Amino acid sequence: METKYNLLSFYLTLFCIGLTFYSFYSYVEGSWLISPPNYILLGFSVIAFILGIKGLKDKRNRWTKVRSWLTLVLSSLLSIVLSLAILFGLHFSSGANVYLKTINSPDGKYTIDFYRWDQGAMGTFGVRGELNGPLWIKKRIYIQKRTEDVNVEWESNDAVLINNHLLNLDNGETYGY
Repeated sequence: METKYNLLSFYLTLFCIGLTFYSFYSYVEGSWLISPPNYILLGFSVIAFILGIKGLKDKRNRWTKVRSWLTLVLSSLLSIVLSLAILFGLHFSSGANVYLKTINSPDGKYTIDFYRWDQGAMGTFGVRGELNGPLWIKKRIYIQKRTEDVNVEWESNDAVLINNHLLNLDNGETYGY
């Protein structure tokens, strides 16, 4: 049974690391965010750490020992990084994002959530639009600085006019990113 814990914790740790790097990449590039939120990744990382502790009992050969210790080190470091990311996000985003409205396409295929954001005295303010996908998947499609309201009109089932900027959602068009 320790062999299963050893392998499962190792692969779960690698999976969490991959999703964490993709989450950071998609945030920077503004692409589809398909990875789960950070608190779910933190939960997986803690589970991998617990399974890694149970997998320490597997002492068949040198590779299993190295894999167990590598799993413990990587999952603990990942847990620390994700905890700091969650705390950083909670601290600096409290009150900064205000939900404005949700708009659905005429055929119901697309749903866009709009938020007003404000960086305080050291930054600027504006409006952001996020296209919803299945589960937690979102894509930021619209950002406009120095505006507080949003006017939305659907030109067709896949083309939307946001503050006089036309976006064709089927083609993956964005504004401001």
